[in-house]
Amino acid sequence: MNVTTLVWIITIAVTIAFFVYEFFAHVRKPHEPTIGESARWSAFYIGLALLFGVGIGVVSGWTYGGEYFAGYLTEKALSIDNLFVFLLVMTGFAVPKAYQQKVLLIGIVIALVLRGGFIAIGATLIENLSWVFYIFGALLLFLAWKQAFGNHESDPANGAFMRFVRRHLPVTDDYHGDRLTVRLDGKRFVTPMLLTIIAIGFIDLIFAVDSIPAIYGLTNEAYIVFTANAFALMGLRQLFFLIGGLLERLVYLAQGLAVILAFIGVKLVFHALHVNELPFINGGHHVEWIPEIPIWFSLLFIAATIAVATVASLVKTRGDRAVTTGH
Repeated sequence: MNVTTLVWIITIAVTIAFFVYEFFAHVRKPHEPTIGESARWSAFYIGLALLFGVGIGVVSGWTYGGEYFAGYLTEKALSIDNLFVFLLVMTGFAVPKAYQQKVLLIGIVIALVLRGGFIAIGATLIENLSWVFYIFGALLLFLAWKQAFGNHESDPANGAFMRFVRRHLPVTDDYHGDRLTVRLDGKRFVTPMLLTIIAIGFIDLIFAVDSIPAIYGLTNEAYIVFTANAFALMGLRQLFFLIGGLLERLVYLAQGLAVILAFIGVKLVFHALHVNELPFINGGHHVEWIPEIPIWFSLLFIAATIAVATVASLVKTRGDRAVTTGH
């Protein structure tokens, strides 16, 4: 896939322009968005992402188009998992609903910047060190296990990192509008608003660790990795308000994501064996009999896993609700 420097510059500029527009059109004036507003903008961003994927397929071929769609689906699912943690952070810091948009937008921008850095590092490693696929694969298998069996009920607002921040920064107990700092009695304090943003930024860094290796398991093209991540994060703010109530009903999303991460982890290990150059594995030769999992199968597997996890979650929560209400 031949992506010129000019195309990169235009893509990054347009991405920045979207987020600048988001701030001035929707976030600058604090308010809680309506369901209608959230639904319209969520549909717009999802439609734009799908249209972009069709464009990649038409211009560069449907192999790359398939890689983009598989990457976009994976990153969107992982981004929805982000929303669970964002919800915990918002609740832990008791962020007023009118100010949640600002926190989310800043958090999403931080996530995109961090992922951009990881994308550049990942592309350099893959280009120069073929054995890095072993590390990415092992990391994803570990993260899949942690995703499936780890504790998802912890409180990020009172974790070790945030306790460290509170010990070293003077913090007010109350919000002062959407201000990040405030001067009281001649002394500068940070507000809970700033702590919330710091917490979300730290969480974004952790999520980038599984996000970037996961999509590099589906494509080696840095441009596809970046655009799939950018489109997955666009509209995430509106999606938070649109499916806020639904988030609590997606009880099997963690298990679904674990299956996807494990699948991509196995795919990466297979690819690492296929291009193997490590002398202590097969004498440093490629393991030719290892199959390369085709992108069409990856796309179908990821889509089916998300669908099954969503349907199973809704059936489970509906059944639990029926038992609770006696109907």
